[in-house]
Amino acid sequence: MSVGYLGSPWPAEDAGAQRLQQPRTGPGLSLQAGEALRATTRRTWMSTMTVLGTPGEVYLLTHSVLRSHIGLPTTACVEQIDPVTLKPLHRSPRLRGGPMWPGGMAIHRNGDLYVVYGCHAHRLSRRCVPLASLKLPLDQPYNSFVVLDNGLIVTKNLSAITPARLTVVDPESLVPACADTEAPEPSIARLSASGNTVYVVGVRSIFRYHWSDAARALVRDPDWRFDYVGRSPQAHGWDVVLDGGQAWFMDNGAHRYRHRMLGAGVSRTANRLIRVSLTDATDHQALDICGLPGGSITNPPLVDGQRGIVVGYDSANAVLQAWRFNAAARTLTPLWRKAPFGCASHMILYPDSGEMVVNDYRRHGEEVVVLDIRTGTERGRVRTGGLMQGVVFPSPGWGRDFYWSSMGRLARVHVA
Repeated sequence: MSVGYLGSPWPAEDAGAQRLQQPRTGPGLSLQAGEALRATTRRTWMSTMTVLGTPGEVYLLTHSVLRSHIGLPTTACVEQIDPVTLKPLHRSPRLRGGPMWPGGMAIHRNGDLYVVYGCHAHRLSRRCVPLASLKLPLDQPYNSFVVLDNGLIVTKNLSAITPARLTVVDPESLVPACADTEAPEPSIARLSASGNTVYVVGVRSIFRYHWSDAARALVRDPDWRFDYVGRSPQAHGWDVVLDGGQAWFMDNGAHRYRHRMLGAGVSRTANRLIRVSLTDATDHQALDICGLPGGSITNPPLVDGQRGIVVGYDSANAVLQAWRFNAAARTLTPLWRKAPFGCASHMILYPDSGEMVVNDYRRHGEEVVVLDIRTGTERGRVRTGGLMQGVVFPSPGWGRDFYWSSMGRLARVHVA
């Protein structure tokens, strides 16, 4: 568990820097026979994520988009919302941003909210009052951040052509803690971290940096790097999950997403699930999700380390695939498969009940589904009213409920 964040069930996207997508505390939905899912929805600007503070506190991050179509900088906004009705209780002013890309928000262990959006970082109180802001070095979108166990904030520009640059920010002063670190290649994916080590999925390889107190800098690990593209025609990877001594991510991340991922793949090849040992990068594995051409994703897989299950997907071909992972033998055996199944978003896994929350985009819009991760059995399904296929971040709620962000709509899904 990342200790740089507030000790809430879900203080950041994916619940923390390891991107486990599992509530840190609290029970699952435990859907029973005769129960169903119901949804309360609210139209929003471009919803990116919800995070949880102390009991009853729910925060929503949104951003503008129309200005980007004419080349103008966009802005972000943070709201504390009512956990049941979704109505705003407190709202920040428009926060300076820049080039559009869904940013990130987290509650630091010091109790304040932090946002990275566009080319700015912001610190806010829990009543959404701005306390400080920082203009980041490059006039490019920065795609969120991670908080290290020492409390430092690490962010990175979204870069497809030039080498990515990592910026380390002191959370108290909100100024850079050291000079920027230039990566050896561009990087599209969001950062992940474990302890004080930052993992970067570049456009062709995965590598990592350790924070050095002595050097007051991020130091690249010369002995840990895996070129997952090699001589293949695969496109870049997305966010990496760190669990069970392994790094897990998927490739073929290039796509033509506008309002859905279905059919949006760019590469002619199948997308793959990739595993890399955190102790030895030469111990790695890559296998096709489903083997269909034009495979693509824009998010991480889901890993259930407790049960030894890994779930990957091909959003472009609407396939959801689970494997049993034998950690001792380093083998992945197909467990269950669902197709067609329009999965594209980040997910939620409830560790105690084995329930996973995922989206299923169909012809007339998005539905949110609860599956049993052990068997793929469907336990509940509800239509949220969203017409776009969501590719952003959900979170659990404070009871038998969760929040689903899907661009122009926020939904609270609860057990009825």
